[in-house]
Amino acid sequence: MSAPVVTRFAPSPTGYLHIGGARTALFNWLYARGRGGKFLLRIEDTDRARSTPEATQAILQGMAWLGLDHDGEIVSQFDNAGRHAAVAHELLAAGKAYKCFATPDEITAFREAARADGKSTLYRSPWRDAAPETHPDAPFVVRIRAPQSGETVIRDEVQGNVTIRNDQLDDMILLRSDGTPVYMLAVVVDDHDMGVTHVIRGDDHLNNAARQMMIYGAMGWDVPVWAHIPLIHGPDGKKLSKRHGALGAQEYQGMGYPAAGMRNYLARLGWSHGDDEFFTDAQAREWFDLNGIGKSPARFDLKKLENLSGQHIAQSDDAALQHEVTAYLAAADQPALNEAQTAGLGRALYCVKERAKSFPELIEKAHFALTSRPVEADQKAAKALDSVSRGILEELTPQLQTDSWSRENLEAVLNTFAHSKDTKFGKLAGPLRAALAGRAVTPSVFDMMLVLGQEETLARLTDAADGAGAPPA
Repeated sequence: MSAPVVTRFAPSPTGYLHIGGARTALFNWLYARGRGGKFLLRIEDTDRARSTPEATQAILQGMAWLGLDHDGEIVSQFDNAGRHAAVAHELLAAGKAYKCFATPDEITAFREAARADGKSTLYRSPWRDAAPETHPDAPFVVRIRAPQSGETVIRDEVQGNVTIRNDQLDDMILLRSDGTPVYMLAVVVDDHDMGVTHVIRGDDHLNNAARQMMIYGAMGWDVPVWAHIPLIHGPDGKKLSKRHGALGAQEYQGMGYPAAGMRNYLARLGWSHGDDEFFTDAQAREWFDLNGIGKSPARFDLKKLENLSGQHIAQSDDAALQHEVTAYLAAADQPALNEAQTAGLGRALYCVKERAKSFPELIEKAHFALTSRPVEADQKAAKALDSVSRGILEELTPQLQTDSWSRENLEAVLNTFAHSKDTKFGKLAGPLRAALAGRAVTPSVFDMMLVLGQEETLARLTDAADGAGAPPA
């Protein structure tokens, strides 16, 4: 019986959760959740100068918005420094690591001389095989005793087998001269202690795998399954960066994209399941596998994100959609909906969610149900409320004092009225949109009437006929 899958996401708290990190977290989450495994979270906060509580909080908020829940307590890499150092001392005692007394100046001088002679600058410490009795009473670092011949093969689920000659690897430092562990040691110890079975991360860490395997081998630990995923590029094919407008994951919440749409888009950003573009969370968990990850960098495409977001908005449950709109307004620092607006949005969702690609679009399309009397027409809509149109609305209003406020009856009344005026209903639509919503582009007139109800509809038509809500001349 195979061991349960354990994945991890291990961000450094030096900034927000960027899109590349969010995708890495998502891939790890999907792989674990789809196999009944565990998804763990570790904050790699060993860089005390750059790590901040605010950045940690931003990462946690971004993951919470994306719905990427983790198992167990959050692990702080800094808190495990004593354990990391203990492993280095264990290797030292076993002869698999050694004390190196070379000073920074000596190493710099070696490299400058090697560079001048056109030789390799890979540093080979003269202390590797020095007898203990020759050790001076001076500061030292602890270096691993790396193999100097043969090859190291990284068996990667995405990149395939990657072979590195061992004579290209140096004796990596494990402990600095002040006794603190280096990042490369900390990562391996933490992954081992957390029981991580699969390391899914960006391919900028691929070369690190060979060096980290030295520690796994020296400690006799099982090497995890490697999966190094290509980085995300911008539309110009270069690594995604701020110049492309790259934002933190949570900023996309503030821009009004639904979390489900972002999860769908990020999953497709470098991974595929046949030709499927739109899929649910349940399908993603079922389908996601490492062999579906491509070797080439994916390109971030805002139009695809918008398209998928629109599909997810259209298929969302209304109650869930209202909850996410509320969260969006808070994230965008927009005023919350009051009780009447919340109720109006709930009634309007059926006729507005099919065509919105983001929550700002959704709210704009639902403007008619969120605004109150007198409805103020924008500049474009106001053009449809000239004196002739207002007169027509005044004539129409009594016709709508009907006992049956149904789509069928409303269509009949409006079409009959248009026929009596020797025109088509389309000619009435502009003034009706302006009167009911104050906008030139709206859901269908009939949908708006049904959402608003008879009393509010008649009141708005009366206001428009009387000139109320018209913008100043």
